[in-house]
Amino acid sequence: MIYRNLGHTGIQAGVIGIGTEHLDGQPYERIEEVISAADAAGINMMDLFMPGEEVRRHIGRALKGRRQRFHIQGAIGSVDLREQYDISRDLDTCKRYFEALLRALDTDYIDFGMFFFMDTEEALQQVLNNGIADYAHRLKQEGVIRHVGATSHNPLVARKMVEMGLLETLMFSINPAFDMNPAAATLDNMLVEMGDHDLEGVDPARAALYLLCEQRGIGITSMKTLGAGKLLSAEHTPFEQPLTSAQCIHYALSRPAVASVMLGYSSAEHVADACRYLTLSDEERDYASVVRGQGSLMKGACVYCNHCLPCPAEIDIAAMNRLFDRARIQGVDDGLRQAYAAMPANADVCLACADCETRCPFGVAVVDRMDAARELFG
Repeated sequence: MIYRNLGHTGIQAGVIGIGTEHLDGQPYERIEEVISAADAAGINMMDLFMPGEEVRRHIGRALKGRRQRFHIQGAIGSVDLREQYDISRDLDTCKRYFEALLRALDTDYIDFGMFFFMDTEEALQQVLNNGIADYAHRLKQEGVIRHVGATSHNPLVARKMVEMGLLETLMFSINPAFDMNPAAATLDNMLVEMGDHDLEGVDPARAALYLLCEQRGIGITSMKTLGAGKLLSAEHTPFEQPLTSAQCIHYALSRPAVASVMLGYSSAEHVADACRYLTLSDEERDYASVVRGQGSLMKGACVYCNHCLPCPAEIDIAAMNRLFDRARIQGVDDGLRQAYAAMPANADVCLACADCETRCPFGVAVVDRMDAARELFG
């Protein structure tokens, strides 16, 4: 493993981390397999945002005897009040779920208490005005939280939090498709001249955020590094050819302030595949030939993050979109039809209320996709 300073936290973060979303719904044995493989590989950064009690307990059980070797990002505001992933800015609710996380992991501290899904000015004001920020910083004084951070997909809101001194670390969505503006867009000359980070072509707001974090000592961990696998797919990549996982990892790790990429695994083989990055040559990691001059924000592409939930019709929108994308690529076969019919709520019950679209950070036309899925599966 290669380790980097995570900003000014004093933590040496493995450049390959573990995002645990793909462990949700998995049996304990699979979760233990993945965490054991990550531990053996020297992975020491873990993001755990899922609010479900079962997956938290399974991860806590798998961490026994390993807890001190992992630096855990725990969400403040991720909840499942209606048994669907949701976000809360209510102080008492946030407290209840964060304290439940400590109990499930059987630990008395969380390395990073992360204000969750900070994508709007409204969210920031709620965290500040509802006592949530004070709660997090009080837990830091007590040693329950070692460092305060936030997760965000919005460079303007993230920058504001950094400028306010609210954060010590930031988890941000970083990949070349999200970073690139249309080809005509250029960086401010000042940003282009600031160092050798290959920022040319990156959206100026995002480039400015990365540089500010580097200047302020705010360590960044990257999420959505592979674009939910779409950057690896010839069918879905916005570029002329797909990238490799190593190229995506290297892109994120080439951004200023980025210390670790938090990748999702559902098997030990996935862990081993990600860690192959560490053994590759510079030529095998190089992404420039694919992304240079392409320019795309991957806008409208579902990355299965479920930030669109809760759904009033109780559709698991990410699972529905994943099934729909598979069907578009490989065609609708009996197995996919059965999977569609077996969903507790599928596209047939969509209310077209578009509540999900107001919460999606990537501009996905969810209602249109539900209509298309309904027609595709017949």
